[in-house]
Amino acid sequence: MSEWAQNLPPHSEEAESAVLAAMFRERDSIHEVVQLIKEEDFYLPENGIMFRVMVEMNEAAEPIDLITVTERLRKMNLLEKAGGLKRVAQVAGAIGSVYNCAHYAKIIREKSVLRKLIHATGHISDRSFEDADPVEEILDEAEKLVLDISQDRARGGLVPVGEIVDANLERLEKLSQQTGDLTGTPSGFVDLDHITSGWQKSDFIIIAARPAMGKTALCLNMASNAAMGDKGVPVAIFSLEMSKEQLVQRLISATAQVDQSYLRTGSLPEEDWAPLVAAIGPLAEAPIYIDDTPAISIRELRAKARRLQAEHPDLGLIIIDYLQLMGGSGKSENRQQEVSEISRSLKALARELDVPVIALSQLSRSVEATQDKRPALSHLRESGSLEQDADLVLFIYREEYYFPEETERQGIADIIIAKHRNGATGSVALSFQKEFTKFGNLAQYAEPPRDLS
Repeated sequence: MSEWAQNLPPHSEEAESAVLAAMFRERDSIHEVVQLIKEEDFYLPENGIMFRVMVEMNEAAEPIDLITVTERLRKMNLLEKAGGLKRVAQVAGAIGSVYNCAHYAKIIREKSVLRKLIHATGHISDRSFEDADPVEEILDEAEKLVLDISQDRARGGLVPVGEIVDANLERLEKLSQQTGDLTGTPSGFVDLDHITSGWQKSDFIIIAARPAMGKTALCLNMASNAAMGDKGVPVAIFSLEMSKEQLVQRLISATAQVDQSYLRTGSLPEEDWAPLVAAIGPLAEAPIYIDDTPAISIRELRAKARRLQAEHPDLGLIIIDYLQLMGGSGKSENRQQEVSEISRSLKALARELDVPVIALSQLSRSVEATQDKRPALSHLRESGSLEQDADLVLFIYREEYYFPEETERQGIADIIIAKHRNGATGSVALSFQKEFTKFGNLAQYAEPPRDLS
């Protein structure tokens, strides 16, 4: 056993006693410390038991002092586990300032984090020495353990509105010094950006459609528009349906405007080689990162997204193609509940990383039972809680797909903004070139909004 492993884990008995003493003396101290620590953050189990009991008594509006707490512990058969009457009395009379209880609680939490890290690294070290599992599996667990500790440490509390107002004023001052309309990651489609002002940080966006409407093509176009634009915004794409090679083939087709059937067969006409070569250079340099792990879980996706953001702090967009193919936790009773769980997790990911997250979603056949085949929010309600979780809901509709003979809108796709939590709804028309899997502008606005992100 190494020398460090023989030492006691990090802890502060003084801070633990001081927090509990403050809770005995002042009820407001309880309200303050419960936002910072939990029972399991205490190193000494008896201190954790006293903490839990006093919190429960506070929630029940019961008086808290040495006599009432001791009596409650006795009734719950916990007095001996809490160290006995003498120990409870010692804690109640411990030295410490009520006004510093939050500081004491933070010391307890930091020591708890260090102990959890020691436990996690010890567990991973044991698995590594055993050499019985695939390296990828051990790495995934290591990342998950550290991620869970980090997220628990980052749990927040109530914030005075004044601090939030100040942050908003700073943001407004920054924006007012610039001209233009875009405050988020650009989609590259003028009319769409005019309504959304770009994809906003921490927004969870659903783009839904029936098969063959062009969901993947639209998001690949958005990815290349953002990554190959003036600012070169880093974009992450998690593809659960197509391989990374197929996605890149589509990106090349759309960028070079070369028929993708030629790319599949390799039989390119002579005149297509020049635009192909010209397109590949900038595309190869674009900060687009693709992961094609099938049935990826939200845990694995979150870990990979966090790692990419650590490497590229200016990560501006995450795309998942598509949501229903993600693996669930296996704890849900049915697939609809599982999709709802995934949806809530993706929304939490957008907030955690402060990055817009676009999830593609497959609509059911019920859309095609309507007369005009146009999707609406009611069709999304069949897919768990997607509608309520999303900040924006967009549908793709191509009339020519359903009514090829009757329509006058050949080569036109409607992007229907059915829900926009912080802005207007409406419909935007884009051109669609199927042979290039490329959407384009049919812009009403002569100048694209300037990117302020």
